[in-house]
Amino acid sequence: MLTDKIREKQKGILLYGITPPKINHSDEEIKEIAKKHIERISNLDVDGLVLYDIQDESDRTDEKRPFPFIKTLDPCRYSHDYLQELKIPRIVYRAVGNYTTQTFKKWLEFTKQNQVHSVFVGAASHEQKNPLTLKDAYALKREVNNNLCLGGITIPERHTKKGDEHLRIFSKIDESCEYFITQCIYDLEAAKIFLTDYAKYAKEHSYEMVPIILTLTPCGSTKTLEFMKWLGINIPNYLEEELKESGNILQDSVKLSKDIFKELYQFGTKKGIPIGCNIESVAIRKAEIEASVELLNEIKEIMKEN
Repeated sequence: MLTDKIREKQKGILLYGITPPKINHSDEEIKEIAKKHIERISNLDVDGLVLYDIQDESDRTDEKRPFPFIKTLDPCRYSHDYLQELKIPRIVYRAVGNYTTQTFKKWLEFTKQNQVHSVFVGAASHEQKNPLTLKDAYALKREVNNNLCLGGITIPERHTKKGDEHLRIFSKIDESCEYFITQCIYDLEAAKIFLTDYAKYAKEHSYEMVPIILTLTPCGSTKTLEFMKWLGINIPNYLEEELKESGNILQDSVKLSKDIFKELYQFGTKKGIPIGCNIESVAIRKAEIEASVELLNEIKEIMKEN
């Protein structure tokens, strides 16, 4: 079980991440999308399914969004109402600023009976004025359902700028986070620096290290590449140019992601960090979806060999 693997701080946790359908779909269209999700995910040997709670991040940057923002179905509702056939654990993201204290409490009550796992996500920027903060959400979790297996977000690239990402992690562990899922990783060096400081601080302050689940995302076009950069994913200049000049950007991004993960998995193992992997499949193009499954199978082999 996913909960046991997390709480036993095992390495090799493997997740598959999807975005719920857009709310402008009809119920019949949502059912058709769900059917395809069920068919694909049923054939994957993973520990859990991640469902994202998308928020508009336009306040975070002055850059124009490459793709228009369209609200998606609530991930918990999509999981519960449309994906019942899937018999794997769920990790439901909660963008806490979308909720009031009462609506968040109601959802936490729901988690008692439905045994979902969750990741709480704070505001995309300091400009957003939300009724519920991340700190409020942690307090409500402890009050209403302290047994909820809770994770947090970590952004290794942020560590190269601020140098305190490992401190954010230990602060969230104190707030009852039991694992962390990273933003998509293309910057190998930034991830290594972050993991080094995470392991060093844990050793110096007698902390147990919780699982760090590295997110990988295949990139199928230069427009997707621009969108990833807009989201704040750091892609080193030399890699960006390599991908742009590639004859097959999708396959090259899969190989790149596989190589990055293999190096970080071995690096983390040497330092005693329980490393896992989350393969995102957020595109709608068939080729990109197939690439995400290919990457997942490659990652599975790396985990078996190491």
